Amino acid sequence: MKSATIIFGMALAAMPAMAQNNYENQFRRPLGEVLTEISERFQVKLKYDIDTTGLVLPYADSRIRPYSVEESLANVLMPFDFKFVKQNEKTYKLKRYEYPRRTEADGRKMVAWLNSLYSDKDSWEARRDSIRQEVRELLTIDDALAKRVEARPVFSKVRKFDGYTVQNFYLETLPGLYVCGSIYAPDSKGKHPLIICPNGHFGNGRYNDAQQQRLASLARMGAICVDYDLYGWGESALQVGGEGHHKPEAHVIQALNGISILDFMIARKDVDSTRVGVNGGSGGGSQSVLLSVIDPRYTASCPVVSLSSYFDGGCPCESGMPIMRAGGGTTNAELAAAFAPRPMCIVSDGKDWTNIVPENEYPYLQRVYGFYGAKDEVSNIHLPNEGHDFGPSKRNAVYDFFIEVFGLDRSKLDESKVTIEPHDAMKSFGHDGENMPANAIRYVKK
Repeated sequence: MKSATIIFGMALAAMPAMAQNNYENQFRRPLGEVLTEISERFQVKLKYDIDTTGLVLPYADSRIRPYSVEESLANVLMPFDFKFVKQNEKTYKLKRYEYPRRTEADGRKMVAWLNSLYSDKDSWEARRDSIRQEVRELLTIDDALAKRVEARPVFSKVRKFDGYTVQNFYLETLPGLYVCGSIYAPDSKGKHPLIICPNGHFGNGRYNDAQQQRLASLARMGAICVDYDLYGWGESALQVGGEGHHKPEAHVIQALNGISILDFMIARKDVDSTRVGVNGGSGGGSQSVLLSVIDPRYTASCPVVSLSSYFDGGCPCESGMPIMRAGGGTTNAELAAAFAPRPMCIVSDGKDWTNIVPENEYPYLQRVYGFYGAKDEVSNIHLPNEGHDFGPSKRNAVYDFFIEVFGLDRSKLDESKVTIEPHDAMKSFGHDGENMPANAIRYVKK
């Protein structure tokens, strides 16, 4: 008589192929097939930013929860580091995991957790001081500053317009590496407030029409404003290529550039060092918050369409270095709170990751400012029907804030008086970089 084991093995071999989907091969099914079943079972539409070709899901059927499409999607996507984003009641978008982006619910939980960490000024300041130091270390900014070149900026001729002037500059920060920018100044004499304006990822960078309108309008009202290229954008791309912007060093070098520009600007005789602001939108807003954390010289801050407890910034120039690990976990909302009790205005809208600022991040900031008896020093301009841009409503919010905190001349506010310059006029290295210094790093396509 054959052994029971042999008989069982023969019987198994004779079974239909479908029975081979068993515990030993982990009940595997193609991921695309499982997702199609979920779509049909729950009557939802799935949009794909992922490629499921060739991906096989173990224990596929047991991951589906018949009572919850969202739990089913989470279970099915998790092994591949994918996630879903709910777009409406019947549509979900499938995406790769994004380390800087979470959900609104996560943002609310994060703020609640942060609120539990401190109950008064002393406990807050202990946390704040630790966060500031850890951000510096995680960003590696002090290492970059130690390698900085002690160089003077090189200026173009001054261009004169209605109530303001513009002058380009370039400055060597690291050996052979330059930052290019423009200085917008009032045409009046005397001491003026200074506003450093890192630009975000809006089209055309610092040459953008809205960027020119904002800086020139602020200059007409009495402020000196400076903007500069993102690393790997504009004239910086001549040195490091567009690829440079998508590397973690962009995070460090943009902060280094902001510090270096403030160093030479604050020493000017026409600058009032007691009135120094920082203002930017989108990625420029993230930079504004970061600069306010690592550089104590700022006295007013206005981040626009950027501040969020559930999105740190989707570009390596905002999140390339792991600064959000500081303090066991932080967010831009807490980093912004470190600016208390100095004046700050948060500009938010209803159609991006700043959508819950009025009910989440803003009350949190008010609480921290309240530790100093300074709740009135933080404000929020929320535009619920607008989206992610630096349009007229956002610019007007910026103007109102700096008019109030820096005493600018509102009677000079008139964007129609601003001249939108052609891009070549704003280039510090000239057309196609013909005036780049001899020692400048030059990008060579591979």
